[in-house]
Amino acid sequence: MPTTTRAWPPHARGTRFLVLVLLLAVVVAGCGTISTSPPAPTPADFQGIATELTKRSIVIDRIVSGDAGCDDPVLIPTAIGFDASGLDQADPVRIYLYVFRNRASFERLRATVDDCARSFVTDPETFETAEQSPYVVAGQGPWGPEFEAAVREALEVAAGTGN
Repeated sequence: MPTTTRAWPPHARGTRFLVLVLLLAVVVAGCGTISTSPPAPTPADFQGIATELTKRSIVIDRIVSGDAGCDDPVLIPTAIGFDASGLDQADPVRIYLYVFRNRASFERLRATVDDCARSFVTDPETFETAEQSPYVVAGQGPWGPEFEAAVREALEVAAGTGN
């Protein structure tokens, strides 16, 4: 028995193509839409924070991971101590940066930074701090106003959405 192949009639070929296009459109639509807006910025790591500080003419030196300025076992893993100067802050000051995992950790542990500061602050009247979830920086002041503004701005940018 010979096998024969049948050719699709011209109108059926167009219908077949149309069904294929519609099927492809349904599959693509089912995959969701492609966003053209950039994703919300997430908090930066220390390298990102350091970059934001240096962009604002702040020089950092003597970086020590785990330097919380106190012996608090919860804060030590979150802390980075460093010396900073620049702008109207000619003399380097020791700054303690606490990088929390997320906003919930920041809110839960924020008060412990102040408790920790009691061990490194020599003059409570000139104690300086700045915060932007999930970061807190603290150090003995006084800090120059331009220097302090630059630190605050760098933290704000590095924090992204603060989550």
